[in-house]
Amino acid sequence: MPRNLMIDIGAGTLDLLYYDTAKGEHFKAVIKSPVRTKAAMIENTSGNLVVTGVEMGGGRVSAALKARAATHSVAMTREAAATLHHDLKRVAAAGIAIVSAQDARRLSTDPAYTPLSLADLEPDRLRRIVEGLGVPFEFDIIGVCAQDHGVAPQGVSHLDYRHRLFAQALNQSPFPHALIYPKDKIPASFNRLRSLARAARDIPAKEIYVMDSGMAAIQGACCDPLCRSLARFMVLDIATSHTVGAALIEGEIAGFFEYHTHDITAPKLDRLLQALPEGRLAHAAILEEGGHGAYSRRQFAFSANEIILATGPKRALMIDAKLPYVDGAPWGDNMMTGTVGLLEAIRKYKENSKM
Repeated sequence: MPRNLMIDIGAGTLDLLYYDTAKGEHFKAVIKSPVRTKAAMIENTSGNLVVTGVEMGGGRVSAALKARAATHSVAMTREAAATLHHDLKRVAAAGIAIVSAQDARRLSTDPAYTPLSLADLEPDRLRRIVEGLGVPFEFDIIGVCAQDHGVAPQGVSHLDYRHRLFAQALNQSPFPHALIYPKDKIPASFNRLRSLARAARDIPAKEIYVMDSGMAAIQGACCDPLCRSLARFMVLDIATSHTVGAALIEGEIAGFFEYHTHDITAPKLDRLLQALPEGRLAHAAILEEGGHGAYSRRQFAFSANEIILATGPKRALMIDAKLPYVDGAPWGDNMMTGTVGLLEAIRKYKENSKM
């Protein structure tokens, strides 16, 4: 299946990689993220809003909707409201009305309301970009990654829940590609990834896969030529919204940590990276200091680490770090870390499925 389209949806950018295995050629693009374009749509309108669609990345979109609800009427369907929070009582507490799909359709025809549909994937926009690259908008495989916290049971922290989902998968198969799913095997808890898979059905493709963006970044960083022959190493992806670091042994994830990037500093990274391979990062302690959590299953001495490879649009944070590191560029491009990781994870998944 030669025609592959990989899409990494981040808070700052959407990164796109087209790879034709038969021709051995690839094309790529980095564009403004759907979160930013949807937020701009909200900010550039005035008055009441009726919002439909599905769960997408929150951030600026959530902030813009809450700001509008403070001055005007905002009505959202349950599916779209999950963008702000899975607990709809918290959405309603922000002054937003949760309405049925029928009521949303009625309000969409009311001139007093501006309609808006939420989605991370915008097929028409993607078509223009892909055709602008000079290739047909038709694929054998589509892979999409984004961060999904999971729909946590009532009373359970979404960060704890996300950690449990990752730990369960990695305990069974300790590789990044353990977190990639074909469209019909996505765990029910990953609501955003399921929304992405449904939206991807509007794009002509034979197969659809989705993956968490943090795991895709780890997989992609491992594809950097500087890491391929190493036994023990660490990778660090400092993205616009989230930062993930991982220690690996012969391709296996020994451990990882995750934070919001705005909570990361060079001194903190020095501390985290020294403790990570030795298993000295406790999940509860990381949560307590504001991180997303940590995972550890195997250890090696920090002195045995062979390289720290940094990727991501915000990796300049490492300039002030005391630990030595190198800038990574999977497939020659720092911004393609997630898409390259997706491509490799799909390859490994399909390879293992044949065994």
